[in-house]
Amino acid sequence: MPLKQITQATSDSLKKADPAALRTLSDGCFLAGFASIAASIGIWAIKRNEVDSAHGERFGIFVGLWAPTFFILSNRFERYAERAEAEKAKLPE
Repeated sequence: MPLKQITQATSDSLKKADPAALRTLSDGCFLAGFASIAASIGIWAIKRNEVDSAHGERFGIFVGLWAPTFFILSNRFERYAERAEAEKAKLPE
């Protein structure tokens, strides 16, 4: 698919997108990132005194690795919201 068609398809999609919904999604992902960090610390704290504490440490690290993904998604949805608002501002009423 040529770049011009991809750009046009993205522009058409953003004209239909609701910026408020994208911002809500962005906020949810941002909070999920912090929740992932808190859950990672909580898992580690709960599992550290068990016989096989290595499993708890690995699971805590696994959950902690979700945080960057949520923060990146939050940033991306925020950018889409800004672009959607810009596209809607271009439309004649």
